[in-house]
Amino acid sequence: MTKAISEIPVAILAGGLATRLRPITEKIPKSLVPVAGRPMLARQLEMLHAQGIRKVVLCLGHLGEMIQQEFGSEAYGIKLEYSFDGEKLLGTGGAIKRALPKLGEEFFILYGDSYLPLPYAPVAEFFHRSGKPGLMTVYRNEGLYDASNVVFADGEIKVYDKKVRRPEMRHIDYGLSLFKAGVFDGYAADERFDLAEVMGKLVRAKQLAGCEVPERFHEIGSPAGLAELEALLRKQKL
Repeated sequence: MTKAISEIPVAILAGGLATRLRPITEKIPKSLVPVAGRPMLARQLEMLHAQGIRKVVLCLGHLGEMIQQEFGSEAYGIKLEYSFDGEKLLGTGGAIKRALPKLGEEFFILYGDSYLPLPYAPVAEFFHRSGKPGLMTVYRNEGLYDASNVVFADGEIKVYDKKVRRPEMRHIDYGLSLFKAGVFDGYAADERFDLAEVMGKLVRAKQLAGCEVPERFHEIGSPAGLAELEALLRKQKL
């Protein structure tokens, strides 16, 4: 049965060190970096609420307590829960593994530096129709906004590799994914691993659905990306 979009939580991966945004992120985490006058996380939560999302679990590490103090248990009409890496960074996959008790049986994953105002409900419907335990959204990037890392053909992800580039890679991992919790069963608690590893395994097993989206992504992972998103939001007067 297809779940309502309001019943599917979003995990936001916001535990990184954000070294490319230093010195801004030496004293605040990336989620609190101002974007057109408001914290990045405020921008994300407002956008997610507009898409029908009502629960977010923040996976935190570096300076994460500042985010919890700032946003509390609810903000912008969204219930917030928090999952902390602890003494060692767990990587993007390990952070999700730790957060599973708060996420439930299926969930979206979004990166803390991504601003992706696409319709989320059709992505969830595509995921449920696919019958697969994982889904990656892909965008035909042609190497424009970042290095393309996906071979996507005939509606299927043929190759996903963030390290080895191939000339036939025209798409990129858009930054929004959906998973069943069981995908993470093979990993130990407190094990450090990356989400890219999980996705790679699913691609090889033909168990990662690929949903192509038409809108480009925006991110604040670099000073250039931050400036670009600021310009976009100021233009929209959001």
